[in-house]
Amino acid sequence: MFGLDDQIASLGAGEAFLVVAIIAILLGLRHATDPDHLTAVSTLVASGGADPRGAGQLGLAWGMGHATTLFAFGVPIVLYRSYLPELVQKGAEILIGLVIVALAARLLVNWRASRGADRPHAHPARTPLQAYGIGLVHGVGGSAGVGVLLLASIPDHLEAVVALGLFATFTAVSMAVASTSFGWVLSRGAVQRSFVSVVPALGALSLAFGVWYALGAVQAVPYVF
Repeated sequence: MFGLDDQIASLGAGEAFLVVAIIAILLGLRHATDPDHLTAVSTLVASGGADPRGAGQLGLAWGMGHATTLFAFGVPIVLYRSYLPELVQKGAEILIGLVIVALAARLLVNWRASRGADRPHAHPARTPLQAYGIGLVHGVGGSAGVGVLLLASIPDHLEAVVALGLFATFTAVSMAVASTSFGWVLSRGAVQRSFVSVVPALGALSLAFGVWYALGAVQAVPYVF
């Protein structure tokens, strides 16, 4: 995002593996802040009305799903420079956009249903297993991301795989922290009461972002991230 991955990676050029490991961790922590990741998880948490603990579980489950496919598809890249076919990558990016659209639509549907309910959060929350599945999809779409390409430049294959594992793991850690923080904010009384009024805006923006992301995957609109 905005060249930050390259700036982080340049810190450790030619240094020992400890520096490489630190760089992989930093890349993982930053990777979780990509707009599509934050949009997906924020709508996921908001739709379920989760408390901080529940929100953290959803974020961690999403992150672990992302880490699973990121590592699985990243290993061939760092070892053999073997990439998924372009058509598969493009299909995964389209699917990510559609998942974001679905999450946003669910958020709006739940909001509308809760307006007539006695309790604003009577609707069921997403389960960690569902969040894990959503993370799996995102991991496929990001398996050839800038972070993985940078790690592929590490000449030692064992170091490269370990660095990839750290990168994937700390993406999950970062997302768990981000979602827990979001859930904590939503659990505050004043915020919880006022949040209901901004749900339509959040849902509409997320919906628009998902459509834009899917169209960007087929180069129908400019894609800047």
